Amino acid sequence: MKSTQEQLKHKLQHALVAAFGPDYAEVDPILVNASNPKFGDYQSNVSLPLSKQLKQPPRAIAQQIVEKLDVADICQPPEVAGPGFINLKLTTQYLETELRKIQTDPRLGVTPTKNPQRVIIDYPSPNIAKEMHVGHLRPAVIGDCLSRILEFVGHDVLRISHVGDWGTPFGMLIAYLEEAYPQALTTTNTLDLGDLSSFYRQAKKRFDADEEFKEIARQAVVKLQAGDEKTLLAWKIVCQLSSRSYQVIYDLMGISPQIIERGESFYNALLPEIVEELDKLGLSVENQGAKCVFLEGFTNREGEPLPLIIQKSGGGYNYATTDLAAIRYRVQVDKAKRVIYPVDAGQSNHFAQVFQVGRKAGWITDDVEFVHAPFGLVLGEDGQKLKSRSGEAVRLQDLLDGAIAHTRTDLEKRLKEEGREETEEFINQAAQVVGISAVKYADLSQNRTSNYIFSYDKMLALKGNTAPYMLYAYVRTQGISREGHIDFEQLGADAKILLQEETELALAKHLLQLDEVLSDVEQDLLPNRLCEYLYQLSDKFNKFYENCPVLKSEEPMRTSRLVLCDLTAKTLRLGLSLLGIKVLERM
Repeated sequence: MKSTQEQLKHKLQHALVAAFGPDYAEVDPILVNASNPKFGDYQSNVSLPLSKQLKQPPRAIAQQIVEKLDVADICQPPEVAGPGFINLKLTTQYLETELRKIQTDPRLGVTPTKNPQRVIIDYPSPNIAKEMHVGHLRPAVIGDCLSRILEFVGHDVLRISHVGDWGTPFGMLIAYLEEAYPQALTTTNTLDLGDLSSFYRQAKKRFDADEEFKEIARQAVVKLQAGDEKTLLAWKIVCQLSSRSYQVIYDLMGISPQIIERGESFYNALLPEIVEELDKLGLSVENQGAKCVFLEGFTNREGEPLPLIIQKSGGGYNYATTDLAAIRYRVQVDKAKRVIYPVDAGQSNHFAQVFQVGRKAGWITDDVEFVHAPFGLVLGEDGQKLKSRSGEAVRLQDLLDGAIAHTRTDLEKRLKEEGREETEEFINQAAQVVGISAVKYADLSQNRTSNYIFSYDKMLALKGNTAPYMLYAYVRTQGISREGHIDFEQLGADAKILLQEETELALAKHLLQLDEVLSDVEQDLLPNRLCEYLYQLSDKFNKFYENCPVLKSEEPMRTSRLVLCDLTAKTLRLGLSLLGIKVLERM
């Protein structure tokens, strides 16, 4: 099923050709949602940019397009307004027909993409032996959401976590454990990740202050790279313990279990090949003993060319070399056509540099897209980076536990005020679902490029653009089903839909825009567009519910309005699932 917007674009393009000839077949009709509903539902602004080319006033151009525009099966007669806007208002009959089409469609009218691709999304990529903290919240939540949406629209998505599991930090940690807690290096059962994180901090202090320990740590790295059996065993134990600990958090957050861990160690054997290939291509030069690639558009403070180091003067490699190996592997082995990195905006220069080298080397070609999807910071209510009282980054586990605890307190207070008695199981489940959903939705509802303030009070509010507001709208639809003993699935595809009230028409139009919203997110990778759509849907449904009796209406209006309730519930459930959020039948 073609979206309304897609159908109208096609008709406008046909009208452009009919009015001005075949040279205008590829002209973008610039069709957008109308800014004010009183002017219509869609608006084409194509006449304005064509004015100079056709040497005619925009209104005259718009009038010629309208004369050739056949949209009678979708819209009321088009109107030319202002300097040359073409306003289009959907007919009630069209809306009723389209709603009937999607009523029994599990995809709610969203057709799979015509051009499916292998897409890699790189997230959440923690560092082994360190606990996940607030800095891992956004990559995990945004990466999971983008994966779900792109998969739903028909792409083959690989979720890859580029974990930090190699190099100097491991030599440092293993050297410290061998000295202070050797029994930890024989089994995963003697430590938890909190212990490891504590040992890591102590090892870092020793490494920075003790030259003898620093040399021991470096030798541990050499042993690790050489495949020393004892050192490798210690490394594997640390990695396994870390992975198990991360999975606990992923499960709590509802992050897809399909994540593939490919750490820096995965690419370690490929790093000499990367340097060798860049040498052969004439891209690398030696500079102060290190091998570098000089890039266009990057200079230091003195205005001198800024190189990307791919091999250190001592022969070692760095993050850039590993990222270049990942680029080549993802193109040549994974056969990816689009690779997306949801990583904080502070890494923008790094990605611009490695992508440029990837293009110079011929790994990134015109038919392969590498995208850095940057995001802002999570701030405390003081407007600074969110930190614990000790000044360190807040543990992600603590952040999530706090949301659940706040939700439970609010829920118990509300139940007491309402005189409701619920089981402990109900309270625990509701507190966890709402608490985790609130954290995820608060993140996703922001434009990802912006910083945002983390506030339990704001994200758990029952009104406004919050997860609880969405979840309550869904619960309201299920309450109608329970109160009226209605099985929505039994309404049938032949149920008549009648749209008479303004709130019914507004809800119907919004229900038919899901495909357009997902298409936008597929391109611009901004999940807040879907959040805004769901918020508007909840708002329009609540206005419909307040103004249009459902169960007390006479037939055929009763069934028609039940269908609107059902479609709202299905759209909320699907949309929230694409955000990685579960729904509740009761709250």
